[in-house]
Amino acid sequence: MGNPTFGVNLNNREPLIAPDYSLTDLLDLSEVVEREGFDSVWVGDSLFSKPRYEPISTLAAISQRTKKVKLGTACMVSGTRDPLYLALEWATLDHLSNGRTILGTGMGNPEEGVRREYAAVRLDFDKRARIFEDGMDALRQLWTTGTVNLDTEFFKYDNISFYSGTEMKPLMPVQSPPPIWVVSNPRLTVGTKEEAKTEKVISKAARRIAKYGDGWMTCCRARHPEEFAAQLAQVDDAIAETGRDRSEYVMSYQVTMNIADTREEAHAGINSYISQYYPELSKAMDLLEWGPIGTPDDVIDWIKTFSAAGVDYFICRFGSLDQFGQVERFAKEVLPAFRDSR
Repeated sequence: MGNPTFGVNLNNREPLIAPDYSLTDLLDLSEVVEREGFDSVWVGDSLFSKPRYEPISTLAAISQRTKKVKLGTACMVSGTRDPLYLALEWATLDHLSNGRTILGTGMGNPEEGVRREYAAVRLDFDKRARIFEDGMDALRQLWTTGTVNLDTEFFKYDNISFYSGTEMKPLMPVQSPPPIWVVSNPRLTVGTKEEAKTEKVISKAARRIAKYGDGWMTCCRARHPEEFAAQLAQVDDAIAETGRDRSEYVMSYQVTMNIADTREEAHAGINSYISQYYPELSKAMDLLEWGPIGTPDDVIDWIKTFSAAGVDYFICRFGSLDQFGQVERFAKEVLPAFRDSR
């Protein structure tokens, strides 16, 4: 197993909760991330449950500030977006970035705020899995063939393409298709005490990842590498059933961390941050489930543990009001531990 790859979540919510981190700072940080040798930059998505700057527009701006890093969403709730507009917007972003995009997407966690978002756009939250899957089907058709045909409960598309007959060809992304990393966080969906129900959710999620995705993205169970390994085994089985090659998929983990000289300093730094960033979830969740909080050695040990469990791509989100300091410290004191043997 090779060394893992690292990206950075630029926290497009933080400019709304931290007075010393503006949208301009976020764009500046994208250049720092690229200069420090990370593979990618990521932004989040929420309509109004946890407001932040809109991800596609933000990534479009970042695409003009950077040249090499990949640009992704970690993650987008695509179920609340019209698939045709999303396909067109994302194809445009893929061109602006010269084929550097990764769509990290899911149907949304069962938070009250997400339920309200579905209701606001006149969609049935309880049917979100099928809405999500049909949307993924539409995206893949448009991004690979240039045309979509779909007849489901939610979408009726009859030979639709971004082509009127006067253009040279249908508008499609540079990548065919841009990678889609499907989000599955089963223990956020059903909790941690209903294992029979959790296994059912994991089984469905594995097939969804294999069929509609090019990777899996998860988070928020940072004390349980064995859970990741167990779910990964099911994902691997589902991929084998599709006939696709396992090497085509990326298994990623979005990890929230805080690096400091001592564990006490790191805990102090993340406590105030998370309570503002995820006010609903943070009340009922052990912060150590978000990721390592401590010294550079603590972070290195955590990454090695989850890498051994099967994670090959880490999306690093820093639970800190000092985003620049955390990125630079990770680059100098953590990244080298995973580069020396290359």
